[in-house]
Amino acid sequence: MVRVDRVENTKPDVVWDLDRFPWPLEESSFDIIDCTDVIEHLEDIVVVMEEIHRVGRPGALVRIATPHYSSSNSFTDPTHRHHLGIFSFDYFTGANKWSFYTEIRFKKKRAELIFHPGLLNKIVRRVARRWPEAYEQRLCWIFPAWFMSFELEVVK
Repeated sequence: MVRVDRVENTKPDVVWDLDRFPWPLEESSFDIIDCTDVIEHLEDIVVVMEEIHRVGRPGALVRIATPHYSSSNSFTDPTHRHHLGIFSFDYFTGANKWSFYTEIRFKKKRAELIFHPGLLNKIVRRVARRWPEAYEQRLCWIFPAWFMSFELEVVK
């Protein structure tokens, strides 16, 4: 495991600003890439995804966790640059008509909306998982999601 952070006092293995490209990591060198609470802080998500694709081996698992745009956490943190939805990473799978932003591809293995625990949210979670588009279009501002979790596979 290699931890990368731009802040030295977090004691990463590599001190690096992930908004600087290319990253000082070898091409096709990782089987698992974990971006928990990272993507929303970075300037250019398309270039970041291209770097993730570059350093991942074919078939590498990419885990991403980020607040859903309806979450107060998404807007409360002043370092968040992006507010994303459940379909945001479809732009990198070819499943979206807007996939022309980049040539790289990932296979979507999982995309999940996570809600605060509670009886009402159990019901909302079921509705949101079954009909994610309807949830984002009509219900997310009434019943906000907490965050999202994705698993993508590097396709080379």
